Amino acid sequence: MVTMHGAWRRSVMLPALLAIAPVAARADVVISMNDGHSALDAHGNLTAASPVTPDTMTVIDVTDDTPKIKATIPVPGSVVGPPTAVWVAPDESWAILTAATKPDPAAPHGFSADDKVSVIDLTASPPAIVQSLNAGAGATQVTVSPDGGLALVANRAEGSVSVFTVKDKRLTPAGKLDVAKGSLPSGIRFLKDGKTALLTRYGDNTVNLLHIDGTKVTIDKRPITTGVAPYTLDIAADGKLAAVSNMGRGDGDVDSVSLIDLTKTPPRTVDTAAVPSGPEPLAFSPDGKWLAVGAQMGSNKPASDPFHHDHGVVTMFAVEDGHLRKVAEAPVGAWAEGAAFSRDGRVLLVQNMGDRTISVLRWDGKTLSPETPLTIKDAGPAALGTAWP
Repeated sequence: MVTMHGAWRRSVMLPALLAIAPVAARADVVISMNDGHSALDAHGNLTAASPVTPDTMTVIDVTDDTPKIKATIPVPGSVVGPPTAVWVAPDESWAILTAATKPDPAAPHGFSADDKVSVIDLTASPPAIVQSLNAGAGATQVTVSPDGGLALVANRAEGSVSVFTVKDKRLTPAGKLDVAKGSLPSGIRFLKDGKTALLTRYGDNTVNLLHIDGTKVTIDKRPITTGVAPYTLDIAADGKLAAVSNMGRGDGDVDSVSLIDLTKTPPRTVDTAAVPSGPEPLAFSPDGKWLAVGAQMGSNKPASDPFHHDHGVVTMFAVEDGHLRKVAEAPVGAWAEGAAFSRDGRVLLVQNMGDRTISVLRWDGKTLSPETPLTIKDAGPAALGTAWP
């Protein structure tokens, strides 16, 4: 993630730009990373926002049934990459955020690849960046091992995975795994054993099992096939199933979500279900009984496009014996990005980059009931993270 310097850093720290409040101790929080430097042009192409505003991190308290914004601070971030570029420690004392792009007026579209990783102290009031490091170009999802000793970052633009050791809530670079040019590594998650991880490769339609021995990471010789352009990745709390969104070609056709059975040797895809176009938001419920899959539905396309819709949707699936059964559906905002459940599973949050809001949906096991959305000021919400699976 980009480290802020000079006048730009001083400008983003102005109180007028931020709404900051103390974070309640030991509250259940969802962390939203928000991109202020990216937007869509009239043709639906990603370009620089006008004006460019600071990227931020927002702390959302979901302890009770009414989510509340508790703090917002400047932290580099990016809508590029799956909406999972946030990791939160199990005790909610610290977090890691990454940024795949940064503002760059000299670049053709007003932004260029970034490689920064930010470590955040969530116990400070307001939360604060305490460490900034370099990963690889296009740094996106970050994952930390179950024992807390190792962190991996997928680098989309570089085609690599960065390895960091973790000690005392600080990261130290420990090497890289070269994946493949054009593979666009995207989602990455440790499995429960801490010795393996999954990696989605958007660029060449592959999911890899990674083997981890100390700081050495290698790719299993057997690729896993889910669908076209595997992207967002989540793993159920019991570690038995992984879910992968398959983004397709982005041309309006129906897309898909797949389940990978992690109990089998080797792991394998066991079910794939059709979902509306653009299934970027994806999250298991904390108990693993439900899978929420959002879809952009062409809401990030120009109004003249035949596949344009004014808003996206979120679909709730029951997870039953390794299979998916559609249960409910509800509208969300435009250009849907990340999804996250509250710890008790009764509230679902879905980010809307286009609306600069976060949809709040009540879930009772049968019906998704939309409530008043949260508004993110001056930046578009682009990734979510929680301390619970």
